Amino acid sequence: DVLDPERLIQCPYNKHHRIRACRFPYHLVKCKKSYPEVAKELATCPFNARHLVPQADLSDHIMKCNDKGFIEQDIVNQSSGFQREQMNAVSTWQAPPCDEDWET
Repeated sequence: DVLDPERLIQCPYNKHHRIRACRFPYHLVKCKKSYPEVAKELATCPFNARHLVPQADLSDHIMKCNDKGFIEQDIVNQSSGFQREQMNAVSTWQAPPCDEDWET
């Protein structure tokens, strides 16, 4: 199950490391420091920072990344929600009473 926090994920820095999903972000930070040479060769997916792939494979990963759909859907939802808000927005602003008489 993809949402199971106890499932094991393979570390991109050391293939022998298998980390529980709930600890994976913390492990990535720690392991990146331990393996700086490997870190230089990996690129981070723009849709999910947990996806570290070889730099040469990044464009292919971006095309196939499952998380891309979530981001695209969020953008569509936000823009349509913003348009609805703009159409439904009614200004409640009223000018304050004015005691000045410019004619006098």
